[in-house]
Amino acid sequence: MNLVQILRIAMRALARNKLRSALTMLGIIIGVAAVIAMVSVGQGAQQQAQDQIAAMGSNVLFVGSGAVSRGGMSMGWGATKSLVYDDMTAILHECPAIAAAAPGTTATAQVVYGNDNWNTRITGTEPQFFDIKVWNFQEGGPFLQADVESANNVAVIGETVRKNLFGATDPLGQTIRVNNLPFKVVGVLDLKGTSPMGDDQDDTIVLPVTTVQKKMNGQTWLRWIMVSAVSREASYAAQKQISAVLRDRHRIRAGQDDDFFVRNLADFAQLADEQSRLFTILLASIASISLVVGGIGIMNIMLVSVTERTREIGIRMAIGATEGDVQQQFLIEAIVLSLIGGAVGIALGLGASSTIANTLGWPVLVSSKAIVIAAVFSAAIGIFFGFYPARKAARLDPIDALRYE
Repeated sequence: MNLVQILRIAMRALARNKLRSALTMLGIIIGVAAVIAMVSVGQGAQQQAQDQIAAMGSNVLFVGSGAVSRGGMSMGWGATKSLVYDDMTAILHECPAIAAAAPGTTATAQVVYGNDNWNTRITGTEPQFFDIKVWNFQEGGPFLQADVESANNVAVIGETVRKNLFGATDPLGQTIRVNNLPFKVVGVLDLKGTSPMGDDQDDTIVLPVTTVQKKMNGQTWLRWIMVSAVSREASYAAQKQISAVLRDRHRIRAGQDDDFFVRNLADFAQLADEQSRLFTILLASIASISLVVGGIGIMNIMLVSVTERTREIGIRMAIGATEGDVQQQFLIEAIVLSLIGGAVGIALGLGASSTIANTLGWPVLVSSKAIVIAAVFSAAIGIFFGFYPARKAARLDPIDALRYE
């Protein structure tokens, strides 16, 4: 018999017991649907984590002023005053793995526009800060280097600040008061969302660093320097180069602790990726149990089918069917069961993924790879669990099979 004939006979055999066939496929349907839905949830979480890391900037390293102990009390980061503008200049000139750098200081302030006010985070920096963080603008643009050199009162605001201060009003060109100082709004930043640490990145106002230092907090040192490496792979070399340059400039001897720290966002990205991948594997493993249970169901039903069709098998062998023909027939029936169940399961899994995303608001990413794996796995289940019943059918003695009642 050719393959078409075998498939036709298999479909007729399965159609004779529609309810039993449907119940047998149910385990495969639920298993495939669960695998696709769970993998989609896991990959969605993984993609969300990577997007949050990417939103923090391109190949970014964060250089911060370090902690210090005073009177037995350990102060947090930013307690030292040794990080200065010349350190940033030295990093740019002496570290070949560095593409750009922006100085920074921070503060909090009450911001007022008209009858509305909002307490927000103030970031003092230079124009290249927006390029390093890959932060685009809804309106307007960044302040200029000339504004930094002149310590001008110009401001770029985040989406959260815009929403709470201006509502439907166009903020561009408007004057806001930051700690009672007037600032002209020259740009509105695109939405960035939440950082991996849970901070609202859009709840910020960005000012020239010199304006913050001279007119707001009186600092001459920097709280941090944001650095962009030439590539993600080069960020680790850049981290070593920055540490070497700053230790030399700050005259830190061998064995002494740094008065600064360097954080590589590639480490955060790698950690988030590993955690999300583990989460995906865990979900997929749990869901795969349903597939195994479905496979056992197929084996059980095929064994019952062999018993019920013993006389049929004997007749086929008596008119010339070989062991291979009989084994192939029952194996094809098991594969057809699992493939039909797999197809229905894929459709159900896609629907479940869409429902999860729309109802619960969870990030979901349906990949073609997960669908292919689920389809291949369902076929493999049919072959694996269908082989023993098919082999048992093929090894029946034709004489005994013909006598079977």
